Amino acid sequence: MFVELNSILNSTPDNFKQGDFTLVSDRQADASFLVHHYLSFYLRAGCKVCFLGLVQSFSHYSVVAQRLGVNLSQAREKGQLVFLEALKESVDTILKEDSSQGTQALSYLWYALHTVPNYSNKGQTFKDFECRSPGAGLEGLFRFVKSSLCQSEDHGPPVLIVDDLSVLLSLGVGAGAILDFTLYCQAAVCSELQGNVVIMVRCEQEEDDEEGSNLLHRGLLHQCSLALHVEGLHTGYCRDIHGQMEVWWRPGGETVYNQRRRFHFKVHDKGASFFAPGTSRAVL
Repeated sequence: MFVELNSILNSTPDNFKQGDFTLVSDRQADASFLVHHYLSFYLRAGCKVCFLGLVQSFSHYSVVAQRLGVNLSQAREKGQLVFLEALKESVDTILKEDSSQGTQALSYLWYALHTVPNYSNKGQTFKDFECRSPGAGLEGLFRFVKSSLCQSEDHGPPVLIVDDLSVLLSLGVGAGAILDFTLYCQAAVCSELQGNVVIMVRCEQEEDDEEGSNLLHRGLLHQCSLALHVEGLHTGYCRDIHGQMEVWWRPGGETVYNQRRRFHFKVHDKGASFFAPGTSRAVL
């Protein structure tokens, strides 16, 4: 948990806004330290957390969380943390050797590998699987999220954290289907359960790319109320500053972001992030 970031966002584990959708993104940089921050933040706050780990193992997050003073294994044993380890569950899902809740949540893998395009009038194509409810095998993932967070009486507000959602694009899931999935999650977690959502995506190097991760990123910007975008320094490598983070705020009910601020940061070996004073600026 990073104290400097909490100060910037005016948020603490004892006092944070519910019903928020936070988007974490990066371009030519690594914003994963923000995912670790939010995981430790909400566990410290006593929230019920559903974490979709699509790119890293549980042990990876556990080691980093340990440095931040949070025990993920203990949180999972107590039922405060529900962790979907996609790397571990994916093999059984693809081979259909298991029917556990975890493998059912990853049914999009089976769609991606077993669906063959058929362009006849009566056949289906990959586009047909981008159905609008919520699409491309992501129904199982949504059901996993909702069932994991609906029963949280023994804990605080429910929280969904996804790292990283853009990996679904490389598995053949369309950006439209992914955006439908996030809308369903936002409606269920933020609106219905009054919890929070944190989603991480990675952007392509070219900002004007009209497809793929940049299209997904723009769609998510329209959905979220807070956006944290991490980029490398335009001047290149610097020993004392690792990159810059731009923060976009959009209060509830607003249709546009009414404030943007930019900060330089440095990530230390123990996971603590330093946001250098005097390097921020307001963009109205």
